[in-house]
Amino acid sequence: QVQLVESGGGLVQPGGSLRLSCGASGSPFSFKIMGWYRQAPGKQRELVATLTTGGATDYADSVKGRFTVSSGNEKNMVYLQMNNLKPEDTAVYYCYLDLPLELGEYWGQGTQVTVSS
Repeated sequence: QVQLVESGGGLVQPGGSLRLSCGASGSPFSFKIMGWYRQAPGKQRELVATLTTGGATDYADSVKGRFTVSSGNEKNMVYLQMNNLKPEDTAVYYCYLDLPLELGEYWGQGTQVTVSS
């Protein structure tokens, strides 16, 4: 049973920073793709940033230059460093894991990020 656990969300003022963490347990394989999506109230879930096992990254245009996705030394760990946060970044952030060999895609339970003064 693959499980993803996120941490690091919270309330921050505009211009502030947060770092999200996500760890996946229960898989004998390292990720093919791992990263973050978000969903704001009344909106569809959207890609924030992803990282492939080869090190390629993909970012939403709205976060380029402000957010950085990275992996940890431990297997199936991913981080999202968020700088210069804006009120429009307010959303529930979900960790995403895509395993190789068509072993499936998995989601975390979500962590709330609120940017407000």
